[in-house]
Amino acid sequence: MDKFDFIIVGSGPAGMGAAFSILKRRKEASILMLDKRPYSTGGMRNDCKMNFTFPIGFPLEYWSKEEAERYLEEVTAFLKPDILSKSNIATYQARAERLGCSLLEIRQTHLGTDGGLELIKKLLKELDEAGVTLSLGEEMLSIDNKNKVIRTDKREIGYKAILIAPGRQGFHFLQSVMQALDVPYVDNIIDVGIRVETRLEHYPIVKDYYDPKFYFKEKVRTFCTNSGNAHVVKEKYATNRGDIWYSVNGHAFKADESRNNGLVNFALLKTVRFTEPLASGQDFAEHLGLLASMMGGGKPLMQRVGDFRLGRRSKAATFNGDLYDFRPSLDACPSDISLAMPSKILRYIWSAMKNLDTIVPGILHPSTIMYYPEIKLYANKPEYRDDHFQVKEGVFFAGDGAGTSRGITGAWASGIRASLGMLDYLK
Repeated sequence: MDKFDFIIVGSGPAGMGAAFSILKRRKEASILMLDKRPYSTGGMRNDCKMNFTFPIGFPLEYWSKEEAERYLEEVTAFLKPDILSKSNIATYQARAERLGCSLLEIRQTHLGTDGGLELIKKLLKELDEAGVTLSLGEEMLSIDNKNKVIRTDKREIGYKAILIAPGRQGFHFLQSVMQALDVPYVDNIIDVGIRVETRLEHYPIVKDYYDPKFYFKEKVRTFCTNSGNAHVVKEKYATNRGDIWYSVNGHAFKADESRNNGLVNFALLKTVRFTEPLASGQDFAEHLGLLASMMGGGKPLMQRVGDFRLGRRSKAATFNGDLYDFRPSLDACPSDISLAMPSKILRYIWSAMKNLDTIVPGILHPSTIMYYPEIKLYANKPEYRDDHFQVKEGVFFAGDGAGTSRGITGAWASGIRASLGMLDYLK
């Protein structure tokens, strides 16, 4: 049986952050990195925008400002980001403040989907050359922590310490691990919303600030803005029963005027926190996703703002004509999102859109498209034993799927933080 000092399950930013941190502090360690996909997964594959300012990406229940900034220094020193410039921010901030909203000024970099793939390739090469054993396309199936062994679809592997960092799409897998290890957890928080797509001239702030972070008083926020050669995409999810549903997301390629499609997209998300007797926000989110999938014939839904304001559904004909002046970047189903989204959430989303149109006039142009659903499933909240995200003796979690981060830099920082606990554990 193969044995390693450290096993890292998941090759996204949390797993990479942990691997490079261990190598920095203990070069002779034997490290195995697994991923069920035949390629490296995680947020760097999708648009690869990174934020280097607290609190973006750092859940406040796990991170103080001082802690986050300390780890961000190490993340920044390693990734060496080229921070994007901003302009006219004070004007937008003043408009937002008059409405009781806020615009955070964040240090950002944007590599684009293609640039992110180049970065992943570079990082994997560095890990391989440093002696890390990479096994992409190998899926962890179960764990026996008493004997410090995991079973994959190919073999059994021994470990001294293990980090499990599967990301948001590993939500169900992580829950199965917690149940097997008898780790208490809750998953009562979800983000539900829409992805907005419009022409660049209808959201000109992106010329001054690539990914503007607006926070509205209804606990709605803008998230993951993409512009230039920007596209709305769908992400596939499966329930424990095997039912398939899709959430929407967005990405863009790195700046290249010759490939600019003139569009911008971003998410508007409402954070929903459930209390008793609802056991699982995940279950609720899946029901929303399945309802939208049923209405859309297996596709996400889309509706023009012009139709929504008139209280009518969008149809195929809606996406032609003089007012509806751009082709959707995603093949979604024209529909009426008000039939699929809970009314209270939709009211908050629409209120935020009206405020946003006052701050950045143009977003409520009739041609603007609202795609639904955009749902974020990173709300597992395990009961951690220490500040390094240890859940059982020698078992650590990190990343978005474990609730320790929300985004690339936060995930990388949580991987570093977990790695320090792993190294201490082996002492």
